[in-house]
Amino acid sequence: MEVYNKNAINRLIAYIERLNGIGDKEKLSSMVKKEFNLTQDRKVFYSPDFSIRFSKSKSKRMSNTVLSLSALQKYDAEPFIVCIVTPETNHLLLSNSTFLKKISHSSQELRVDNIRGSFNGSDIMLDFDLIENKPENFQRLYAYHTGLSFQDNLERLVESTNKIVGRNLRFDITPTTEKSILLSVDRAEHFLASSEYIDLKNDLDSRVKRVQGEIAIAAFIDNVNMRGRVIEYLITDDGSSMKDQIIDALHSDSPLPSFKIEDKLGDYSKTYPFYLTETDIKTKVLFLDGNPKAYNIDKLLEFLSTQKSVYMIYLLGIDENKQIVASLVSAFDERLISATSLQQHWAGRNSRGVAQFKGKALVSILSQNEGSYIDYDEAIGFLKQLINR
Repeated sequence: MEVYNKNAINRLIAYIERLNGIGDKEKLSSMVKKEFNLTQDRKVFYSPDFSIRFSKSKSKRMSNTVLSLSALQKYDAEPFIVCIVTPETNHLLLSNSTFLKKISHSSQELRVDNIRGSFNGSDIMLDFDLIENKPENFQRLYAYHTGLSFQDNLERLVESTNKIVGRNLRFDITPTTEKSILLSVDRAEHFLASSEYIDLKNDLDSRVKRVQGEIAIAAFIDNVNMRGRVIEYLITDDGSSMKDQIIDALHSDSPLPSFKIEDKLGDYSKTYPFYLTETDIKTKVLFLDGNPKAYNIDKLLEFLSTQKSVYMIYLLGIDENKQIVASLVSAFDERLISATSLQQHWAGRNSRGVAQFKGKALVSILSQNEGSYIDYDEAIGFLKQLINR
């Protein structure tokens, strides 16, 4: 599975740190390749657990070109480490696409449909979400990366590199729409106390029950983004031939068919007389680290600006014994707000960016499984923070 192999990566870190002062990139890379039985692909050395690129510099703040973005894409589903070999110290930086600020070299033609250009050492973030990019924090940092797809990061890099309008435009908020957005907290509170909330929860729970065996199999799909898409499709689809094909593939351990899921705010829509609900299904494999993507902030604000809008999160947890636990909570749940991380490097002139949920907090919410709770003032403050990004 897409797991951070702590033992393997800690052994790599310790080995390279013991060789501080070697000062020779070629010699160090050769020793690491032999010690860890790595395969070499041009400038990258890789194994099933990690990939690493060695660069030489006089200091940690390196301006040298590291790798092309297209080459990084090949290794972005596992920890990608850059080792900067300086005369005294071998510096290690986690350098997956989530931790790049921009693309520097030959990037004029970079678009979401045209992956061009390379990144320099200076393009690698030295901290992320107030976490320093250093070996002892690699596992925490990688948990953020697993929640974002390469496509998510590509759209951000296109905008930050060329300052062009990306696919998602910034939602324009007027005094009228802001008022509507803030009123969504009242709607959420009323919805949680309504019979409609019970109906929506029972609906989702029954859908999960009908495919719980298939969900338990899908939970072990290697690719985290594909895993989520398959589980969402199994729950929300009402019996198409594609769903049957997916179920057959899961049970026969065959390749999954190609299918598309619309890139919408929620995965499941349901309309009531007084409420228009969008529910995002978030799967959490309880024994794996990972901070799943929460939502696109502009899409959330645009939806909340409409009358009757209620945005819910359906948390689905699967443990090692394939047991499933679920909880339906408001996006304004006080526990969920405290578990929501707003990625500052995403916020730009064309987008307010994305939010991520901290995986350990989701596990805690699922273990409590006690409904949903909104602190009104906290929720209003949170929405204002989103609006003002």
